[in-house]
Amino acid sequence: MLCAVALGAVFVLVVVRLVGLDAGTPFALPISGLPFAAVGTVIVLPALLALRAKWLSVAAAALVALQVLWLAPRFVADGAEVAADAPRLRVATSNSLHSNVDPRALVELVRSQRVDVLAVQELGPNGVRLLDEAGMRELMPHRELHPEIDTSIYSRLPLSAGGLVNQPTTWPQTTATVVVGGHPVRIIGVHTLWPVEKPAAWTADLRALRAEAGPNVVMLGDFNATLDHTPMRELLAAGLADVHAELGRGWAPTWPADRPVIQIDHVLHGRSLRAVSASEHTLPGTDHRAVVAELAYQAEGA
Repeated sequence: MLCAVALGAVFVLVVVRLVGLDAGTPFALPISGLPFAAVGTVIVLPALLALRAKWLSVAAAALVALQVLWLAPRFVADGAEVAADAPRLRVATSNSLHSNVDPRALVELVRSQRVDVLAVQELGPNGVRLLDEAGMRELMPHRELHPEIDTSIYSRLPLSAGGLVNQPTTWPQTTATVVVGGHPVRIIGVHTLWPVEKPAAWTADLRALRAEAGPNVVMLGDFNATLDHTPMRELLAAGLADVHAELGRGWAPTWPADRPVIQIDHVLHGRSLRAVSASEHTLPGTDHRAVVAELAYQAEGA
């Protein structure tokens, strides 16, 4: 009976994921735990086999197969080759938790990881001041600052076409353009609403970003979504790739920082770029792990 109850809960999650019922509904919260449900199903299956529960074993095997079909591709690198001479861009994202991130630690991350472009969410005026005092101005003199709203972009490279994304979202998304190997790359610093409070608004935020997808776009930030959420999968289907999944790093949780269990901080990119590396970093003062990624500009078809 315990196994049957466990399978019933997994079955509900699978149906939600299959049909997309998490979009705009409270199901958005439990669907973030789908990988854990998959592990639980794998544990329950041999127990059912030992108990000789034929039909429950068949149901468990079917659920395992479906979840493996969804999750396994994230652990397999796409195998795309990157030309050795392809120009590179190193980007990073950090949710500052209302400017509470240790500014010296964040500046040191930028320095040690040789970051070219940094997106910082929840950064207020005081956070901007503290980062500059810690040395950010010298490291990244170019910036598109919007502390009165939410997200700011810092850059070692010159920025152009700065401003806010036109699509309506809960917090306007910050954007700017850098040149990589002679090619313009549009950067969008992302921070969407969390799905717990207003799942419909969270869904609308992610769906609005689909209009900004393009081959030369990099979206990075706190998406408040995992790769199992329907609005996130729709965003990827608009022509973007998730760096971690592309590299076969299917397990890279970023929240909460002290004991991360889910990945809601992402770096996404268009078809003109390829992922080279990705890493996560714990910074004092914030509940999100920072993500650093290296991208190579390699035009589609190259």
